[in-house]
Amino acid sequence: MERFIEDALSEWMKGEGPDSDIVISSRIRLARNLTNYPFPMLATNQQSEQVLGKVSDVIHAEDLKMLSHFERIPLSEINELESKVLVEKHLISPNLAEESRNGAVILSENESISIMINEEDHIRIQCLFPGFQINEAYELANQIDDIFEEKLNYAFDEKRGYLTSCPTNVGTGIRASVMLHLPALVLTQQINRILTAVSQVGLAVRGLYGEGSESLGNLFQISNQITLGQSESEIIHNLYSVVKQIIEHERSARAKMLTESRTFLIDRVNRSYGTLSYAAIMDSKEAAQRLSDVRLGIDLELISNVSANVLNELMIMTQPGFLQQYAGKKLSTNERDVTRADMIRERITT
Repeated sequence: MERFIEDALSEWMKGEGPDSDIVISSRIRLARNLTNYPFPMLATNQQSEQVLGKVSDVIHAEDLKMLSHFERIPLSEINELESKVLVEKHLISPNLAEESRNGAVILSENESISIMINEEDHIRIQCLFPGFQINEAYELANQIDDIFEEKLNYAFDEKRGYLTSCPTNVGTGIRASVMLHLPALVLTQQINRILTAVSQVGLAVRGLYGEGSESLGNLFQISNQITLGQSESEIIHNLYSVVKQIIEHERSARAKMLTESRTFLIDRVNRSYGTLSYAAIMDSKEAAQRLSDVRLGIDLELISNVSANVLNELMIMTQPGFLQQYAGKKLSTNERDVTRADMIRERITT
């Protein structure tokens, strides 16, 4: 557990994927359930324990071992702060951290594979890749899914597809999502028009931690809404095409700002860098915005003395759970704001 929480940046995030100046990450999540067991919300403790045992046994399969070394972490064996850190690193969902009975997560060594057990569904297979690699993420998730399906009996209906706790996941059970950094579209006030168009083609826009979360630091998660009536390839192709267009719009907005508002852009980037370098207190919302400005400055080569990886790391390290885990105790809101500012100063000026 210490290995998974001591570094804010997962190994998979340290590499650069395609279009990584705009696309932070690509994710595939597959929802699956077992036959002859009630969905987790209706299962007894004994039934959810049996599901946990059956799913956990699969990590010993030789074909799964060939992909990576895996570790199983039962949620009952970690404390509240540790589970918050796993949420902030996108390794488990808020739902698994807060509401799961007999819940666990199986993590690969580089943390790019996360298999949640007894969340909203019995199994949620998640694969994360850096940059715009949604097809590659699906290929890996599908490979893992095939291994599990060979060992377990999935709840599947010939007409409806994979059966899930929430009707919005029935069918393919797939949620494909891409995390985008879109500061130029926000600054040029084009973002609302773009996001409205996205919602009209069957895609959803969410915040940093998915459904119900706020968009901070100009980060937007674009994902499919439809899981029934389309194949996995159709769902991913639709998402891929739309995200490609958003990337082009963001690049165009950045180029226009460099040409028409260069002084404004340099001033904004430097002001945020100066604030991050010297502030003694900073709340999470301001930190996210300032880090976004500096990240934009790095991507546009307006600032060269900060690594983009440091910015990625700080986006996680400055979250409440990680701050308190770092401090080794629970912190009040004001204490977190002071610790956040200290941590940012230390990392950004190193």
